[in-house]
Amino acid sequence: MNDKMEFEAPYPLQAHLGFRQVDWQPDFARFELPLAEFLTNRYGIPHGGIYATMLDTVMGFCGCYTGDPEVKKLGMTLSMNVNFLSRPKGELLICDGFKTGGGNRTFFARGEIRDELGTEIATGTGVFRYRTMN
Repeated sequence: MNDKMEFEAPYPLQAHLGFRQVDWQPDFARFELPLAEFLTNRYGIPHGGIYATMLDTVMGFCGCYTGDPEVKKLGMTLSMNVNFLSRPKGELLICDGFKTGGGNRTFFARGEIRDELGTEIATGTGVFRYRTMN
């Protein structure tokens, strides 16, 4: 983990679900979520919406790092695809986002979720638009 990075305070849904930012640098972000019963569906595994929410967040953040907490960039999701691959075998979801391209107004990203045992759980891709804070 990079000691120089600046994290933002969790947004309300993030705080409610309990996932936290653990790394953020140019073109990369990482969030983690300890698994809990309230995150599961009727089969007792994490609901797919949890994976989609984490991927949406991590991919949005990976394209918005500025290195200066006073200068924020925001990314608004234009489109996103999620692929559900497996269920976790461990107790912690680790979600990584990578900016893969883009320009001044939009950027592209990919994301992946695995557990602490290395089980690949879900992947995603997205297109995001930069927004200014008004």
